[in-house]
Amino acid sequence: MAAACARTLCKVGWNILESPAARRSGTVSYLVGNVGAHGSRRAYGTGGTGVRSKLLSSLRGGGGRVLGCAFLLGGGVGLYQTVKYSVQQHLAEEESKVSGGDLKLTLYQYKTCPFCSKVRAFLDYHGLPYEIVEVNPVMRQEIKWSTYRKVPILMVDSDVQLNDSSVIISSLKTYLICNDKSVTDILRCYPELKSVNSSGKEVTEYSNKYWLMLSEAEAAVVYPEKGMQKEERKWREWADDWLVHLISPNVYRTPSEAMAAFDYIVREGKFGTYEGFFAKYVGAAAMYLISKRLKSRHKLQDDVRQDLYKAVNEWVAAIGKKRKFMGGDQPNLADLAVYGVLRVMEGLQSFDDMMANSKVKNWYRRVERASLNHEGRKTHSFPASDQVPSLFSPKLHHA
Repeated sequence: MAAACARTLCKVGWNILESPAARRSGTVSYLVGNVGAHGSRRAYGTGGTGVRSKLLSSLRGGGGRVLGCAFLLGGGVGLYQTVKYSVQQHLAEEESKVSGGDLKLTLYQYKTCPFCSKVRAFLDYHGLPYEIVEVNPVMRQEIKWSTYRKVPILMVDSDVQLNDSSVIISSLKTYLICNDKSVTDILRCYPELKSVNSSGKEVTEYSNKYWLMLSEAEAAVVYPEKGMQKEERKWREWADDWLVHLISPNVYRTPSEAMAAFDYIVREGKFGTYEGFFAKYVGAAAMYLISKRLKSRHKLQDDVRQDLYKAVNEWVAAIGKKRKFMGGDQPNLADLAVYGVLRVMEGLQSFDDMMANSKVKNWYRRVERASLNHEGRKTHSFPASDQVPSLFSPKLHHA
């Protein structure tokens, strides 16, 4: 509409300039002075007759050319602003598309869950806006609509449900790179598998969950050096299969640490008054005992801190001295996964001890800054011909 108005102003101005009265007028500079002298004091009045008479007299006296110029100038400025706004809007839409901002994301979580923290680290780093629904860990009413009863759950545009932290991260990362494919299309590459474990309990797992579904051309851009994709996948698995199992034994190492941990959990989580009291005291005692069983199951040392220090130092050694992150100059998915797992200990004694007695501090702070500053907002974009091929295409490259 703004553009139409601007074009109308230009047309009116041109018609006035082409009128006989305007062609008989004198110089523009003289007419500007003439209009200023005769019409400046009453041109902005509310009297309709006065305004019309002044306009007509200006037109008869040679003011037509000035009036035409004014219409042309106004129309030109209007067109310029319209085009400028359209360009800015187009660029904003492209930026939103590239950054994934066109998705409406809702994360169902426990704040202190390491798997939920992994997902938040990924979303924050890539600058993806999302809403959080904190789930009550006792009643879990917030996810009663879901047959999948664990967190995190990420809802995309209110109709696509993503389960499992690694599937969420892999599928969204693939979407950011190949954004001509819908999340639903990409999710088909991560089929759900159900099985019964040794305890007779049904468990759900997902195929390919550490893989990005990229074409060869896309993989070459995302992973420019040989071995980068394999390294990323290896350490993402390590974060889930080993590092995360060190958290509970360290957080609940002693009765006082267990109490402090549950005080934090109750404060940050979603509990009712009685639920919070029960969780803080009974939960702390229970988790202290459970942490001893976990220490035995995972064959940890008597001083579980030593296993934590060893693990994070192993991680830092894998990055090496020549790289800021495992991803090079920017964090990759392994960096974000390890950071997300470790972050849940912040504010607790185990975290302070880890920062003081291991080599992880500098790397951790770098990832923290990158996440807070949304440094991964820009991502790769490829021509449509190089996008994710069919699931059964020979060009499909598991990253």
